[in-house]
Amino acid sequence: MSNLRISLSTMDYYIFVPYILLSFIGIIMVYSSSSNIATQNGGSPTGYLIKQGMYVIVSLILILFCLMGNNKIVRNPKFLGIFLCLLFISLIYLKFFGHSINGAAGWIDLGPIHIQPAEVVKIYIILRFASFITKKEPYLENHWWPIMRGQVITTMILLLLVVIQPDLGGTIICFTILFILLLSSGVNWRGASLLLSLSFVFSYIIVRILAFIFRNGTDNYQLQRIITFTNPFKFTQGSGAQLVNSYYALSNGGIFGVGLGNSIQKTGYLPEPNTDFIMSIISEELGLVGVLFILFLLLVIIVRCFQLGIRSHNTYDSLICYGLASYLTVQAFVNVGGVTGMLPITGVTFPFISYGGSSMVTLALCIGMVLVISSKQKKTRPNL
Repeated sequence: MSNLRISLSTMDYYIFVPYILLSFIGIIMVYSSSSNIATQNGGSPTGYLIKQGMYVIVSLILILFCLMGNNKIVRNPKFLGIFLCLLFISLIYLKFFGHSINGAAGWIDLGPIHIQPAEVVKIYIILRFASFITKKEPYLENHWWPIMRGQVITTMILLLLVVIQPDLGGTIICFTILFILLLSSGVNWRGASLLLSLSFVFSYIIVRILAFIFRNGTDNYQLQRIITFTNPFKFTQGSGAQLVNSYYALSNGGIFGVGLGNSIQKTGYLPEPNTDFIMSIISEELGLVGVLFILFLLLVIIVRCFQLGIRSHNTYDSLICYGLASYLTVQAFVNVGGVTGMLPITGVTFPFISYGGSSMVTLALCIGMVLVISSKQKKTRPNL
């Protein structure tokens, strides 16, 4: 408890306050975007609201647990080994028994709760490589591949299980997090660029395999999204409907929006209004001003994480901060890119705002760890 009191007294409000505001906005917008759909499907209009509120409460409890410790548990090799085994088992289980949504078997159904292991993979990569790089840091600059070969290959296999769900968006985010962690570790640019190139080749091969299957008549939802990306209006009655209705929502909202709760697209026109396309509903109801406010809050957290990483004299702490910052940046970019038509739709949610327990809990663990790191820095340098 003494650790908790000290951590609370040195709380980093540049991270915690934006996190609370984003979570609160997320609860409101999940309710606003889901109440109509839930009623049409025979459910309670407050069903998603209650679940999202519970996810936020669980996330806050997890952050408090983090503040009571000092991140030692998640650095333990036994913990990371068990973590890896559970992820492998979960991802293999998904291909046979996973709950399928929009053609992707990415959820383990536990009654009222659906767990998405692909979200957990992101934080595993941050924890695993932050720990491993810290231990091997003196030898990585010129001999990174022989040292990290096992870790990289294991991660590639893990991501292969993610991409065959299929979850190409999650796979790209994981690759980007890994790339940024390697660059931050002192690995030479050639080595990191080689890894990135191999990652793109790996992803391309998987996409080509999916394309081959699709041409032979197998209906593939993810691939249809990529095909309709260039001209969604050509497929307005099919796979292009999501992006077209997202355009309508953005257009209806304008600068100041039509008012909270007054969205038209959420009434049955725009699929997944409370998850992948919640930013479209926010844009329609709160306008460009509301979207920019949310992006500003997220930017404050990202900039603060990078700032803490730069100031830290501990490699592990720096990599955790860089990992979370890259996680938030890439996930938000991919989500907003899909909503606005700048990128193909990949089913990536917006951090802290979209409905979903797996994302909220994994992000809360990252936030808790960064708050611990910030607290340690303030103890040694109170003027920060």
